[in-house]
This record gives sequence, structure tokens and C-alpha cells, in this order.
Amino acid sequence: MSPPDPISIALVGNPNVGKTTLFNRLTGLNQRIANFPGVTVERKSGTLTGAPHVEVIDLPGTYSLTPKSLDERIAYEVLVGRRDKAPDLAVCVVDAGNLERNLYVASQVMDIGVPVIVALNMIDAAEENGLVIDASVLEAELGVPVIPLVATRGEGVDQLKKQILDPPEPAQGYRWSLMDAVSAKVPELSRQLTAEVDEVQPGHIQMEVLRALAEDNALDVWRGSAPEFVRRTEELRKEFAERGVAWRHAEVSGRYAWIGPITNKAVRRERESTTVSDRIDALLTHSIFGPLFFLVILIGVFQAVFSWATPAMDLIETGISAFAGTVQSVFPPGWATDLLADGVITGVGNVVVFLPQILLLFFFLGLMEDTGYMARSAFIMDRIMKRVGLSGGSVLPLLSSYACAIPGIMAARTLDNERDRLITIMVAPLMSCSARLPVYTLFIAAFIPAGTLMGVFGTQGLAMFSMYMMGTVMAFGAAAVLKRFVFTKGPESYFVMELPPYRRPRARQLLLRMIQRSKVFAVRAGKIILACSIVLWFLASYPAVDTDSLRMQIEMQAAEQREAGYAEAETLLPAPDMALPALDDSLDVGDPVMAQIQAMMQQAEYNYTAAMDSAQLVQQSAQIRGSAIGYMGRILEPVMQPLGFDWKISAGLVSAFAAREVIISTLGIIYSVADAEEGVALRDALKADRYPDGRPVFTPLVAVSLLVFFVFALQCMSTLAIARRETNTWRWPLVMWLYMTILAYIASLLVYQGGQLLGLS
Repeated sequence: MSPPDPISIALVGNPNVGKTTLFNRLTGLNQRIANFPGVTVERKSGTLTGAPHVEVIDLPGTYSLTPKSLDERIAYEVLVGRRDKAPDLAVCVVDAGNLERNLYVASQVMDIGVPVIVALNMIDAAEENGLVIDASVLEAELGVPVIPLVATRGEGVDQLKKQILDPPEPAQGYRWSLMDAVSAKVPELSRQLTAEVDEVQPGHIQMEVLRALAEDNALDVWRGSAPEFVRRTEELRKEFAERGVAWRHAEVSGRYAWIGPITNKAVRRERESTTVSDRIDALLTHSIFGPLFFLVILIGVFQAVFSWATPAMDLIETGISAFAGTVQSVFPPGWATDLLADGVITGVGNVVVFLPQILLLFFFLGLMEDTGYMARSAFIMDRIMKRVGLSGGSVLPLLSSYACAIPGIMAARTLDNERDRLITIMVAPLMSCSARLPVYTLFIAAFIPAGTLMGVFGTQGLAMFSMYMMGTVMAFGAAAVLKRFVFTKGPESYFVMELPPYRRPRARQLLLRMIQRSKVFAVRAGKIILACSIVLWFLASYPAVDTDSLRMQIEMQAAEQREAGYAEAETLLPAPDMALPALDDSLDVGDPVMAQIQAMMQQAEYNYTAAMDSAQLVQQSAQIRGSAIGYMGRILEPVMQPLGFDWKISAGLVSAFAAREVIISTLGIIYSVADAEEGVALRDALKADRYPDGRPVFTPLVAVSLLVFFVFALQCMSTLAIARRETNTWRWPLVMWLYMTILAYIASLLVYQGGQLLGLS
């Protein structure tokens, strides 16, 4: 038998209705993340479990198919086949506890003409709140199959799969009616639009007309291709306004006039009850206790990210060092072996070692989202956002930027207010993303003393929390400045959102999210970081510098100093003909002279070993200083010296523009820390580095200065590229890079020079 024809299923529905949970139930691990063609909106798709010919597409959550935001426009264009091939079936996921509002978008999907199944999700939560829903009545009234579900427990999912494999016929015609004044003009506008464009299918003409009539954004779509249609629509808008016709709400009123009686028939309330979510929200969204609780959660998250991941990071670090050492011992000496060990393994490994922390960060963000607390955080922060000229709608994009600025910038497209969207894009990179996490961890672990505050909070965890808060506070300040002095025109924003009920998180969903995000990080490490590490190794290795004579000179000096130490010890012998004791002899505590002699010998050996180790480091440093990357670093060094940065750090900052975490690879290559015989971790190599006069290159003050620079600097060309695509111009991304670079330099300068004045160097 020939395999069945491939079909595609679109999941559509409001935000917070369990759509993603249902998607995971339907597809399991057979999922892919990409972008919709031509835009940066994330496209999550997967194969239906047990039916490899069925592709399931998780569309962006939307309250309406009338395009007020980019997400809503993408969802509509996918459903009508304008963005990609139209789906063969749409599964409308609705919240059983908020049925009337959720059926609005379902009614819009039904009008498109695609077969529709209504997935009545969270039926258990509705029953707990005293609601009884008759699915059979609802199915009869809507004219499409209705499947009750509890997606979190998998209840009803098998029945939904069976219905998907046996799809219904498309819903026939419009089931609702417009007000007479508007309805009389729709045919005229439909004929005008049909005469000017041929890209709209006949069954979708009325939908396009209604959207263009109600929303300015939808009308603007046709300004280039259907100017007469636009002109006539604007004339009718004025006519309706003069007659007092509520033309903007014609579709909304008509749909709810049809939906209302249906829900009244299908839904019965058995009892009034205060929900558990209401009782919890009385505390967590309180004007005083809510922000305090939110602050405690953030401190706890960053403390856990810093401390819980340490054992796994140590294990990975040991494995990478052993692997690099094995490569160097097994393969013949030469540039290819050095490239593999010091370039590829060291470069990528020094970043992959931070994967446990990144996974923990995604875990906690997923936990906040799955429980429903993420939406509460937006509600809590709305009061603060209003003071800087934004709304709580910007909170979710900014919180998303804690993971990565790229999805945060893309999430700004959900904002209806264009001014708020641009400001959110301009400040999102100030939120400390996961790419900064390796930099924070390395320098905090190396230069911030471990300890506790009040016996609860670790000092290193608080240091990391302060980095995140510094970026967050500056993002709010930058937003206020941008709104007051740059983006001065535009309507005021407002924020309306629904708080979903609290739900128990599901381990499987959290695991899937962590796996998906770790794949993204691994791919990034496998592409950008690997390529950068190879390039950096060549830049650090060529042109080759003759350092053998320098090393021989240091080794000769070390040998002479050891002999001098032994000779000095020999002068303390009680008799001239006595021989020096062996180093491994135990000290005779009863003979202070012999104990002093052996201590002097041990000190001479220690100094010799340290000098020999230093000879290798000096040789490596001389090579890198004379290499191409050293040349770039030395050019920048005079500019960066006021911040406490030497040429090595300056070279690392140049490389970090490809991706922030690449600075770790650069420093790893510069310091060659993957030598298994030395067994020196990168943080130890940083602490051991010295200027020629013996001063340490890295001090706690230099480390803090560098951390502050990374908090504010825009060291990510991928972020600039996404910002350019979202704003459709290079103007704002370049302004973003410029103001953040200046801000980073000034802040770092104040920290370092201020610390010097206070004697903190």
C-alpha cells in the first residue's frame, strides 16, 4: 500500500489555554523549531505520534485573527495559506473556564473555510470552579466536533488524535450576522477588493474587508496593491462615524451576539466559588508583598543557577581537560594537533562547560511560565513600567531577554503600540542574557570571595543577581530616556491581560523545553563558537614568533637561582664536609638548623618549579602578543587601559562581538588552559597572570570593571541582525549599539577609576 498523503494540522488559540502542552502531547519528542518563511516568528512543528504523515504546527497565541500585532497577522496568513501552504485542518484550543471569549477566535477560524475541531481544554479546572459544560450541546450549536481535554494529564488526547485522522468537513458559511448598516456596504467593498487583487481566495474576501474596515494595520496592507479599496474604505469610515455607526466593533458585536446564546446553552454554573488562584493572587499580586516576593524569587533563581550547577560544571571541565590531553598524547605533535586540542576542544569546551547553568536558567523560566507566575510578573511590573513610559506588555519580552535578547526582541511584536515596540527592542539587549552567564560565572568564581550574607544568601550568587539587576534597572532608565527624548510621538499605551489559573508544572513539559533550548545552545556552540575558535587559534598562532631563546633564558635563570638557594643552605651546615640532606627526608624537629636547611632547599625547589611553569606561560604570552590577535589587542589597549583592561582582555572583547560567550574561548586559547599536564583551569590562569613588573593583570576591581562592561555592552552581532529585521532599518540597531557601547565604557571607567581612588585596586 502507498503511504498516506501528508497533511498539516494547525493548533490555534488564545495565549495560556494549554496549546503548547497539547502540542507536546500530540508530538512527543518529534519536534522542530524554525522560522516561518520570510519572518523571524518562531515556527514550532512536529510529527503526530503514530502518524508520521501528519505535521502539527503550533501557531502563535492570539486573541483575534484581526491583525493588531505581527503574531496575529502571521497566524491569520498561515491559516489562509498566504504565508505557507494552508493547513488541512485547524484544531482550536479553548479554555473551558473562559469559553465565550475563547470561542471568538474559533469562530474566525471557522469562517476561513478550513475543517475545524474544537479542543475543549482544562475541563477539570472549569469543573473545580463550579462550571458544567455539555460538549454535545456545544458541538451541535457550533457545527464542528468538540473534544473535552485535560492536556496536562493526557485525558482526551487519544480521542482528539482519532478525530484528527478522520477530519470533519469545513463549516458551511457564516453563522453570525453583522449590523445592517455595515452589512449593506460589505458587498461593495468585497467587489472593489476583488477587482484590484487576485491573491485573496473568494471565501476570504469578506474576512479581509471586515479586518480592513476595523483595523488601521489591516487596511495599510492594501495601500500599495488596492488603493481604490483603501480610499473607499476610508470614505465609509467617515460616513459611519457621522451616522454614529460603531463600525470598528461591528465584527466583534456580531460574533459575540452569536456566541453568547451558545455558551448559555452549553454551560451551567452549579456553584459560585472563590478559586485557589484568586486566593493565591491576593498575596502574590499585592501592591507591596507582590514585588517583594518577585524579588526574592529572582534572588533565589540566580543563587541556585550559580551554586547548583557547580558539580556538573566541574565534571565537564575535568572531562574536557582530559580529552584535550588525550588528543595531544595520541596524535603526533604539530599544528593540526594543536588546532584540535587548543583551538577546537578548548575553545568550544570552555563555553559548553556553562551548559548546566543555562539549563537551570531555562528550567526556572519554564517553571514560572508553566505555573502561571510569569503572567503575574507582568502584572506586578506594570506599575513600574508605567513610570518609565511603557506598559506591562513589555515585561514578557524583557523577561524573555533573560534567556536571549533575540526571542525577547521578536516577542515585542505582540505589542500593539508601535512606539512601545521600538523602545522595547532598543532596551531588550540590556537584560542579561544566557550568553553573558559564562562571563559572569568565570569572573565571579575567580575573583569574588565565597561566603554568605545573613547565613542564607551566598555572596557569589548575590554578585550575579546584582549583574542582572544592574542591566534591568538600566533598561528601565533607558526606556524612560528614549520615550522622553527620542520616541516622543505616538498614542499612550495601555495594558490588558488575562491572568491564567495557577497550574501544577509538568516535569515532561519542562524537560522538553530544556532539551529544545539546549539544542539551540549546542547548535550555536557547534557553529558560531566552533568557527570562531578555529579562526581565533590561527590568529593567536600566526605569525609565529621565535620564543625558544626567551624560554631558555628564563630556564637558565631559574636553574641559577636554585643553585644559589642550595649554596646558601649549604653555608648553614654544622661541618664543612657534611652533605645536604635529601628533600624527601623527614624534618628533624629536634635540630632547628637542619630544619631550616631543608626548608631553604624546599623553597629553592618551589621557586624553580614556579619559574619553569612561568617560562611556558611567558613563551605562550610572547607568541600571542606577537600574533594577529595580539596585534589587535595592543592597538585597542591604550583605549581600554583606563578601564583596567590589558591587550588580552581587549582582544577578547573584539572576538566577543561575534557572540558574548566567545570571549571565554578567546581567553582559553590565549592562556592555553587545556593542557592536561598543567591541569590549570582558566580562572586559575587568570589569577596567575602578571604584568612584567609583577602586578596582577586581573584583580577583583578589574574583574568587576569587566563584568560591568559586559552588562551594558551590545556584544552580539546576531542581536543586531534581528533588530534590523524587526525594525526594517539599520538606523535603530546602529543607535542601539552606539548608546550601549558608550554606556558600557563610561560605567566601566567609573567603576575602575573610582575604585582606584578609593584604594580598592
